[in-house]
Amino acid sequence: MSPWTYYWLWVALLAALLFLPTAQLVWVLSVRRLERKLGQPLSDEARAGQRNRARFIAIVLCVVFSALFNYQRLDMAAHG
Repeated sequence: MSPWTYYWLWVALLAALLFLPTAQLVWVLSVRRLERKLGQPLSDEARAGQRNRARFIAIVLCVVFSALFNYQRLDMAAHG
């Protein structure tokens, strides 16, 4: 198996493992911030919208972090 295939498999695995807790954390922080800003609880529709937004942010955040972490950890600079 080539080093780059191994690298991308680890990137995908780490990103998948980090996705759920990251999405939950982003969602909770976002909902709390909006509720504090508005001074009232959010509707179910607004919470669902914030959940979709949090999932998108979590995907980007997890993939970028995983790629950078594994690039450093697996020393991919040595493989060109």
